[in-house]
Amino acid sequence: MTDINDILKIRTNNLKPTKGKILISEPFLVDYYFKRSVVLLAEHNEEGSFGLIINKPVDILLSDVLKDFPIFDTPVFLGGPVKTDSLYFIHTLGADIENSLEITEGLYWGGEIEHVKELITIGKIQPNEIKFFVGYSGWVPKQLDGELAKNSWLVSNTSAKQVMKTNPENLWNDTVNKMGGDYAYWTNFPTDPTHN
Repeated sequence: MTDINDILKIRTNNLKPTKGKILISEPFLVDYYFKRSVVLLAEHNEEGSFGLIINKPVDILLSDVLKDFPIFDTPVFLGGPVKTDSLYFIHTLGADIENSLEITEGLYWGGEIEHVKELITIGKIQPNEIKFFVGYSGWVPKQLDGELAKNSWLVSNTSAKQVMKTNPENLWNDTVNKMGGDYAYWTNFPTDPTHN
């Protein structure tokens, strides 16, 4: 019989966490924020790591987070447990949003929020071009490396299209399935391992 620890062991993936990669949580991670999550790394260096959970929409409106924000029909996501009173965003608009930083080809984070509000007001930003997050996911130096050593995360490549266009409710399953091999088993595990 196959040992569950052998199935969860991440051994065929040699990707290192870098800016623009995603972290896929192992199926039994029970943390409220990171359970079956996909985290986009916007920064990873000797000072630590910064990322956003890209598959956890929450039931709030942008106008609940930012006063005087124009009406804009797009979900808000839970980006992580750090600074949940702050708003962050990623987008595909590049230099159209002042002071944005490229994460990976065609995908950017941050920029001037007043400029974003102005572009939304005049109809220059569509909901499929930008995602908003409350909070972020952060790791102090070497913390993420320790979690990777414990097989809490699988590192994978991604694209702007996958991040921006995949249905967030399916993103964890779709991403795991694309990894193939032993990882295909992950999607069959119950969300709660006590329910077998």
